[in-house]
Amino acid sequence: MGYSINEEYAIEQDKKDELSRFKDEFYIKDNWYYMDGNSLGLLSKKAERSLLTSLEDWKQFGIDGWMDGKEPWFYYSEKLGKMTSPLIGSNEKETIVTGSITTNLHQMLSTFYQPEGKRTKILADELTFPSDIYAVKSQLELKGYDPGNDLVQVKSRDGLTLREEDIIDAMTNDIALILLPSVLYRSGQLLDMKLLTEEAHKRGIVIGFDLAHSIGAIPHQLHEWNVDFAVWCNYKYLNSGPGGVGGLFVHENHLGRKPGLAGWFGSKKEKQFDMEHTLTHSDTAGAFQIGTPHIFSLAPLLGSLEIFEEAGIENVRTKSLRLTAYLMNLIEDSLSEYGFTISNPQEDYRRGGHVCLQHEEAARICKALKQNGVIPDFRAPNVIRLAPVALYTSYQDVWKTVRILKDIMEEEQYKQFEKGRNVVA
Repeated sequence: MGYSINEEYAIEQDKKDELSRFKDEFYIKDNWYYMDGNSLGLLSKKAERSLLTSLEDWKQFGIDGWMDGKEPWFYYSEKLGKMTSPLIGSNEKETIVTGSITTNLHQMLSTFYQPEGKRTKILADELTFPSDIYAVKSQLELKGYDPGNDLVQVKSRDGLTLREEDIIDAMTNDIALILLPSVLYRSGQLLDMKLLTEEAHKRGIVIGFDLAHSIGAIPHQLHEWNVDFAVWCNYKYLNSGPGGVGGLFVHENHLGRKPGLAGWFGSKKEKQFDMEHTLTHSDTAGAFQIGTPHIFSLAPLLGSLEIFEEAGIENVRTKSLRLTAYLMNLIEDSLSEYGFTISNPQEDYRRGGHVCLQHEEAARICKALKQNGVIPDFRAPNVIRLAPVALYTSYQDVWKTVRILKDIMEEEQYKQFEKGRNVVA
């Protein structure tokens, strides 16, 4: 991509951008530069309408909304799973929208972690999101194992990224299951999921991925790669709203398997209301549902996924890479004298959807950015994450973000704020 530091260049890129029309679909305030879509995506008008549709169905039909509403609730999770499939490269029956990311992880671990003989350990990494490790440790304990001995965490050589060769070296004959992030939440590193799955399967090890920081930002081919399972949230790049319902993938090789955690929404749909005390579970990923769907958290995702159907995930990825490259170029040209370090991988094939900036004053700089209308994300101890989201961030937004950041550093505006993070960072 050609490049210039001038704002005119950004304006010209926006004129050429085929996805620019989607920005008007989202609720964005004037002089507000939202760079935190990797934590919580923005509300779209389509998501608002699909939520209002479910509210109207409740108003008009009451209990009959389960089957007679405009969007019948009984099949909502399956419908959204079908719409999600193109984003992760799965078959429709392999995908379901349900639960939360950690609940779904517990479901997958309880189903796929089956220690036997020497294979008792779970392999993860030391940089993954804490909730994943909490779930792994609790599942080990539930099966009578010691997390201090049976949880293996791959070490990072630089404190920010992982090397695939180090992960592969840790795939020893005592590993029963592997859980890894697709994209590391701090540094934005994209792991080679295809390679890691191939290497795990060569050794007879089950492998799953947490897609929280990749779904909706990059394409996947989970079915083709033979990934055993995956979990994700929908409220980041997929813009489903705070605490929105998550999702899970189970490869068709494992469909028909008894879920580790059983619940009545895992039933075959035609059997569910027989009210038998023996579960006849679905032969699709729907088997791994547990309780009644949270309809008003599901509903906004419908509108959001309609936008992705129109935009195309490949186009989203192309623009995302261009935006993050542009952001990095501007930072290097405009902020090199202020002590910032770009700590995410530079190569397209190794980079997720956000830029990781390190600075010793990261916490105070984030507070100053917010005061100036830029919404960043802080991760302790010294990381500023900036996520220009393809569907609602323009090149000019990126230019203005860097311009504001430069003003903050030149004028030392951050010094007016206390050090340390807020309660929610």
